[in-house]
Amino acid sequence: MTNNDILKKLRVALKLRDDDIVKILELVDFRISKSELGAFFRSEDHPKYMECGDQILRNFLNGLVIHLRGPMPKKEEKPTQKKKSS
Repeated sequence: MTNNDILKKLRVALKLRDDDIVKILELVDFRISKSELGAFFRSEDHPKYMECGDQILRNFLNGLVIHLRGPMPKKEEKPTQKKKSS
């Protein structure tokens, strides 16, 4: 299964439109146009077909986590405790 297949299946399963995918990628500061995105969903024999690279799929999955769960909460700094020597 290629990255293109994974992206297509996630798009269908989550009922995402191209606009939604562009916004999800923007959540992780990854910019892509709708026309570039459309090249991933074309058939492999189409002249404008483009393979979806690992970086694009990784950024989409990271953005999808933020989209579905919300941003990660900020970690609070724990005060350090000094050990008493006896």
